[in-house]
Amino acid sequence: MHAVGLVLHPRRDAGQAVDQVLEWGAARGIEILGLAEEVDRLNCAAVAVPATDLGRRADLLVSLGGDGTMLRAMRLADRQRAPVLGVNMGKLGFLAEVDVPDLPDALSAIDSHRFSVEPRLAVDAVLGGRTVTAFNDVAVVRIPGQGSAVVAVGVAGHPFVSYAADAVIVATPTGSTAYSFSAGGPITSPAVEALLVTPAAPHSAYGRGVVLSVHDMVTLDILPTSGRLAVEVDGQVAGYVEPGDCVELRARPNAAHVVRLGRTTFYQRARRKLRLTDSPEIPPVDGEG
Repeated sequence: MHAVGLVLHPRRDAGQAVDQVLEWGAARGIEILGLAEEVDRLNCAAVAVPATDLGRRADLLVSLGGDGTMLRAMRLADRQRAPVLGVNMGKLGFLAEVDVPDLPDALSAIDSHRFSVEPRLAVDAVLGGRTVTAFNDVAVVRIPGQGSAVVAVGVAGHPFVSYAADAVIVATPTGSTAYSFSAGGPITSPAVEALLVTPAAPHSAYGRGVVLSVHDMVTLDILPTSGRLAVEVDGQVAGYVEPGDCVELRARPNAAHVVRLGRTTFYQRARRKLRLTDSPEIPPVDGEG
């Protein structure tokens, strides 16, 4: 390993974790890279590079922050060789692999090649002639004071289902535990290659979500009775659409990769971090309260 890139939360103090990575890199002759504005903010010894170079030059990206930071690191790693190690400095940190106290052990595991990499699906959306990429979800969302999101979902060139709702969310399995989950969508393992379409607060008689193949293009046609809608990409507004507009979405498998140390499974993390509980009629299994 020749170079490691750092991606930092914009506000939280990551100084201690950054120092650990810098010391680890210095002891092994590994160059530590960082985005210019983040390196300047911490005044640390990492080499400042532009965002376009970070994923290209690094053999590993270390995300220090919450899930938003992890998603940003995955976008920087998109189409690049560097996997992303997520270090949780946030509240939920669902996408992260370790917490800050576990960072030295994680770096030791990487030294001894005791880790695996897990591919992650992205979805590319064509919006106003430009393409934007999400690793969690793309959603067309009602603007307060405007009409509902009235959207026809097409699959492989054919009409499939229409919704009237506060939002229509198209999520990857990575994003199944985010906005889609809050709207009632299923928890989906990242090992599954699929797109999940979930209406939020549906007003229509049919309000169930659907699971679609990654091999089919998905279209969201904004119908004449819809209000003007915001298009959110991983929770950030990327643009707006009007009745008559169409958003085209294509799944892209293996867009980025994340580091897994094998300490917990996706199902264990989901149960713990989402605080999933069983029916009170079901006795607890051994080891559970």
